[in-house]
Amino acid sequence: MSDKPVFSEKQYLGREWVPVTIRLVLAMFCFSAYAFNFFTDTGEKADILAVAGIGIIAISIIMGFFLNYRIRVMDKSILISGLWTMRLVKIDLSSIVKVEKGVYSRYLFNNPVYNLHKHGTIRFYTSGKDAIHLTDRDGLVYIIGTRHIDEFYRAIQEEMKK
Repeated sequence: MSDKPVFSEKQYLGREWVPVTIRLVLAMFCFSAYAFNFFTDTGEKADILAVAGIGIIAISIIMGFFLNYRIRVMDKSILISGLWTMRLVKIDLSSIVKVEKGVYSRYLFNNPVYNLHKHGTIRFYTSGKDAIHLTDRDGLVYIIGTRHIDEFYRAIQEEMKK
């Protein structure tokens, strides 16, 4: 039993380009509405738009440091630990019968999920388009989104051979 993982990856909530873009467009809308109201002399009520724009940008920066989950491959298992109150998920590689590389979803926009049970699959996703599909003996499919698919796949294959 080694303490050092064969593969480790951290995925953060605020670093995906689609939500960042949405938040920045919303902040730009607040600043442009503030500028329009500032130059038309409609009063002091427009100041709340500037505060809202600054707040959106500050929240966007802070979310860049929120860890959604961490993947580790070690000791013939995959350990997925989440943010604060989320439980540790341990996938035993001895019960896995099939490992495939693939895409997470056919949609362009995907919400971050952790341990989502839906239609016989368990999903883990924060960002990226690639995923590892693991099928166990009972037919349950684990879909784990990753940004480093080749290294993750190689680490799983290496641990399954042990």
